[in-house]
Amino acid sequence: MDVSIIGSTGYGGMELTKLLHKHPNARISSLHSDSAAGQMLSEIYPHTDGVTDMLLRPVESDWIVANSDIVLLATPSGVSSRLALDFVDKKHPVIDLSGDFRFMDEKLYEKWYQKKSAPYRYLKEFTYQIPEFFKKTANSRFISNPGCYATAVLLGLAPLVQNNLIEETIIIDAKSGLSGAGKSLSQSSHFVNAHDNMTLYKANQHQHIPEITQQLTAWSATYDKIQFSTSLIPVSRGIFCTMYVQLREKKSVDNLHDIYQQTYLNKKFVRIQPKERLPDLKQVVGSNYCDIGMVYNEKTNVLMIVSVIDNLIKGAAGQAIQNLNLFAGFPEDDGLDLVPSYF
Repeated sequence: MDVSIIGSTGYGGMELTKLLHKHPNARISSLHSDSAAGQMLSEIYPHTDGVTDMLLRPVESDWIVANSDIVLLATPSGVSSRLALDFVDKKHPVIDLSGDFRFMDEKLYEKWYQKKSAPYRYLKEFTYQIPEFFKKTANSRFISNPGCYATAVLLGLAPLVQNNLIEETIIIDAKSGLSGAGKSLSQSSHFVNAHDNMTLYKANQHQHIPEITQQLTAWSATYDKIQFSTSLIPVSRGIFCTMYVQLREKKSVDNLHDIYQQTYLNKKFVRIQPKERLPDLKQVVGSNYCDIGMVYNEKTNVLMIVSVIDNLIKGAAGQAIQNLNLFAGFPEDDGLDLVPSYF
């Protein structure tokens, strides 16, 4: 399969380039960036010289359709909604890593993203695909990749929500490394503000809130609201997500552990930790794994779930390649057999 990547010079685009370089069944046919068109990738990122170096081409939909089988959009929200339309009209498969096609409601998108939505006739062409719950549909040629926070939260909560085990309130405390803010500079990601510091941002306003509740209610209509906080921590990459839920009825630790194991049986990229052991960030950084652990307080009947991912891989590029593999019928782990960095 020949793959074109648009937005090649951003963090997500660079991760896609790195991962697809070793993919046994997919080949990067072209890299695209309007802002850097005409340059070699190594002029921007010297580490690609002699490895994954390619000419950066402008975004020309006719050329891309003629020279690739699928296009991966690693562009910011508000950009994908414009660029994807030509490909949809031409029935050319798309996987979008932005938030532009995650909702079927134009007003909902505009409220939370503060950007103009793509028209509804395009929104309805896309399918929101969590690879672990991938369903091939008539719309599978246009895939909306989940957000990074949403990935960690939804994988952490799915076994409980799908079995209606939570009383009602879901409290989520999520922390992200600086790469989650994207490549563009901002005051909050400035070194002197981020180093040796931790800041909570977008309280009750993060754009992944409606994305999370949309999927939770798709699994069970009961769970239509969450308490969600996001913090920036001084690491380059990774999401550490802690969730607190009160269960409908008391459960044994063994029973809860079995429910998680059963949900993710044969799901290679979700690893359930041994009972009473919680994961840390380093054990997933550099990989496509989501590691999940839990601790149950029998006195309060509160279950604490911790899920950790690499936001640029499992939370973005790696998950997009998982979706590509499932769409194309390739083995799900093609190009993703990565050992976490740890050190």
